[in-house]
Amino acid sequence: MSPGAMSFLMEMVVGALRLPESRAITNLDDPIATILHGQIIRRKPFLFRVYKEFYRRLANGLGAVGPDSTVVELGSGGGFIKEVIPSVVTSDILQVPDVDIRFSAERMPFATESVDAFLMINVFHHVKEPREFLRELDRTLRPRGRILMIEPSNTVWGRFVSSHFHHEDFDPTSGWRVDGQGPLSQANGALPWIVFSRDRAIFEREFPRLRITAVEPHTPLKYLISGGLSIRQLLPGSCYRLVDGLEYLLRPFNRWLGMFYYVALSKS
Repeated sequence: MSPGAMSFLMEMVVGALRLPESRAITNLDDPIATILHGQIIRRKPFLFRVYKEFYRRLANGLGAVGPDSTVVELGSGGGFIKEVIPSVVTSDILQVPDVDIRFSAERMPFATESVDAFLMINVFHHVKEPREFLRELDRTLRPRGRILMIEPSNTVWGRFVSSHFHHEDFDPTSGWRVDGQGPLSQANGALPWIVFSRDRAIFEREFPRLRITAVEPHTPLKYLISGGLSIRQLLPGSCYRLVDGLEYLLRPFNRWLGMFYYVALSKS
């Protein structure tokens, strides 16, 4: 099958499985789209449990934080992190309900060395100027503070899925900058791999106080089966434990199959 025919077939499949709610979303940068995404997450059993696992992974990465610690989630959107980490400060660039504070991650309103940890899910690959963002993280993070994120992967399987089943750009040959102004409509799913793997030496030279402690691929199946935010769930919720067990068996192959990275940074 030619690449053009395969792309056409993929578009047909995705179109047939598309959620009615997602068909109504014409502007991803409209806060209404984020509100609808939050409703979709809660309505789909697979997707809700995947997000809960992501939050727990971030919580485990935090370790034992003190009661006076300041932990900030960036790009909280329609998520529900406070159900897992109640003390977190939620934030977003858009004006959406139930978010504590609104700001751009490239110009954060926190004092120098005042934050103990930053958490984010699918945020970094939307950042237009990663260097400005990383400088802000470096400025506002306390020594021994942490940056924990879950982002799309550039494994063989992750790249295939992102390139054929996702609306966002995925360009592993790109530079660090993401073109465009839309906070959600423009992105490069390969950006985390570019910065923290391909260009790791550049990152370490430019941000010597931010040490990469983990870039771990994971979750090869569950998110895809959930259908994400735009496609119908592919299996009933009762199959979740079965798929979870299969993913456990596939862990040795996550370097090729994982659809997401767990990225951890620590400030010296």
